[in-house]
Amino acid sequence: MSKPVVIEMKNISKSFADVAAISGVDLCVREGEIHALLGENGAGKSTLVNMLAGIYHPDAGTIALNSKEVEISTPADSIAKGIGMIHQHFKLVEVMTAAENIALGSSEKSREDSNKGSEKQSHYGGSAGKFLFKKRKLIASINELSERYGLNLDPRKKVFDLSVGEKQTLEIMKVLYRGARILIMDEPTAVLTPQEISRLFSIMRSMRDDGCSIIIITHKLNEVMEISDRVTVLRQGRNVGTLTTSEVALPDLIERVVGRSVDLSIERPVYQGTTSGQPAGGGEGSETADGRTPPPNASAAPLLRLDDVTVVNADKKTALDSVSFDLAEGEILGVAGVAGSGQKELCEAIAGLRRVSGGRIYFEGKNIVGESPRAISDRGIRLGFIPEDRLGMGLVASMNLVDNMMLKDYRRYRGPLLRRGPSVERAQRLVKRLDIKTSGLSTPVSLLSGGNIQKVLLGREIDSEPRVLVTAYPVRGLDIGASYKIYDLLNEQKMKGVGIVFIGEDLDVLLELCDRILVLSHGLTTGCVDARRANKEELGFLMTGGRQQ
Repeated sequence: MSKPVVIEMKNISKSFADVAAISGVDLCVREGEIHALLGENGAGKSTLVNMLAGIYHPDAGTIALNSKEVEISTPADSIAKGIGMIHQHFKLVEVMTAAENIALGSSEKSREDSNKGSEKQSHYGGSAGKFLFKKRKLIASINELSERYGLNLDPRKKVFDLSVGEKQTLEIMKVLYRGARILIMDEPTAVLTPQEISRLFSIMRSMRDDGCSIIIITHKLNEVMEISDRVTVLRQGRNVGTLTTSEVALPDLIERVVGRSVDLSIERPVYQGTTSGQPAGGGEGSETADGRTPPPNASAAPLLRLDDVTVVNADKKTALDSVSFDLAEGEILGVAGVAGSGQKELCEAIAGLRRVSGGRIYFEGKNIVGESPRAISDRGIRLGFIPEDRLGMGLVASMNLVDNMMLKDYRRYRGPLLRRGPSVERAQRLVKRLDIKTSGLSTPVSLLSGGNIQKVLLGREIDSEPRVLVTAYPVRGLDIGASYKIYDLLNEQKMKGVGIVFIGEDLDVLLELCDRILVLSHGLTTGCVDARRANKEELGFLMTGGRQQ
């Protein structure tokens, strides 16, 4: 017997200006199931769930909860009806305790209202109301929830003392405390280690077994196959099918998402351009005296070398603590770590955008610490930099493609007038090569989708023919096909002898694409492993502060 339907969205449509985000979409979610929502960037996933969360209102169509048609006009309406949204970016007050964060915005009235929608609504909470609540009863309620679902959260802990995984648990606790029986989770594993993901999935299964319904949005196909009971696929704003996960093969699921067959294998070619001819990674089984994996072609001078580099951030805290590594030509060096472990500061220090407090950075044998970004860029052999903040640091949002192409090259041309011709040709070439979706070269970059913005930035840096390419999350926000195009472009640069620093968040991609993986934890280097022999569990151990043996 099939489980009762708790959410039924029928013929939902939503447009922004003249652009249809979703058109005639149906979504059916049952009680006690984990339902994955899958689709490429811009397929309409976030738009659809934002209507359940009361952030958007549908232009057409109906929403029914427990067979009763409802109107969800505001987030407060959504919460009152037992729906809880857990956003990718945490909504927590760092200086308050976990218990105080749970109580914020919660009231006896909101829980009473939510109880009207379902006999199984949560009864926890006591007389908490904004900042006035009975602390002892609140703590008892939180502990009861923790025991029921295996949440393991210390309610007295300050948020700034919580790990990323514990913050995710706190966000789940917040919506459960308010009486939610329907949970929407947007990219919940994006910043978690493999161990934290395993624990999160255990919590989700406990909630499902208790009758909660969970909608999970994720781009990680292996996670969809592992955790979901059913999956709905959106493509170009339309529902192209709802499938039972256990009955669908991964290649078939990918074909539904993309609309065509996609080869998901990521190549790891071996660069043979040096006199030593040694393959990337220093050769199978090669290790240094301390057990660490050496750089490729260890006998040759590295393109880039960091020697005990220390960086202090704006809060006067050490963001990088004596980080050292070598990068060889024809190598992709991955950098793994929980968000905020020093990745951003590492990129900016190499590019000359952040002051180095200690240590040295050698580019082709010359110490570049203290040089300006322009001086580093003017070295003839360019150091390309793709920052994490695309529009804040990489591109000017109000400028079009051609003008953004000129940003790094305008000083090449002498004379009182700028020569736009070469930049126009470059822009045309990149639009065609990277399949950048734009109405024309005069379109401001701010009007492009997130994925196309990333293509513009990556294409500009690659076109500058760098010797070292520093990339921070280059496929974030890209769909499956575009992501694999980026991997191919990076491998193409690798085979030209470019050294690439690849900061990523998908451990599967890091293990398949990179030659070695450097792991950062709280600004410290906890290990550097051969990607051919490492696994996700080993990386997860290092990411949480464990040390390489």
